[in-house]
Amino acid sequence: MFSHNGIIIIFSLLVALMASIMPMPLAFDAFRPDWVLIVLVYWCLALPSKINIITAWLMGFLLDVLLGSTLGIHAAAMALTMYIVVVNFQKIRNFSVWQQALIIGVLAALYHLIVFWLQRFLSDAVFLPSYLYPVITSIILWPWVFLLLRRVRRHFKIK
Repeated sequence: MFSHNGIIIIFSLLVALMASIMPMPLAFDAFRPDWVLIVLVYWCLALPSKINIITAWLMGFLLDVLLGSTLGIHAAAMALTMYIVVVNFQKIRNFSVWQQALIIGVLAALYHLIVFWLQRFLSDAVFLPSYLYPVITSIILWPWVFLLLRRVRRHFKIK
């Protein structure tokens, strides 16, 4: 039944969206982790039949609306990044959490580069190294987010 399981998954994705727009001190804002990306990667690895590219596109679209960016930029980047996860989920699952953290880093870097390329194509964006700062915090946070969401999934018996 998707209703009970779906509510927990949707709640975790909404929390990730809220964390993505929460105010942070200006000095730390450049290091804001990619909460939506991390949570989506977890659910794509855990439940690839329920959370897929369409979910990623919808979350990216919501992120576009919340951040006030050009509609479709984050949606396209999120969908392309999740496509890689969905295609390789069986391989990624077999890695240790620390190896997965490095994969998250590569995925987050790819996500940010796609966002930059699309912004550059549509407007006059200039690449700054600070675009990739969230990659570092996403790598650091992956083990804790993974363990927390796995505990939630097991507690609520989400299958």
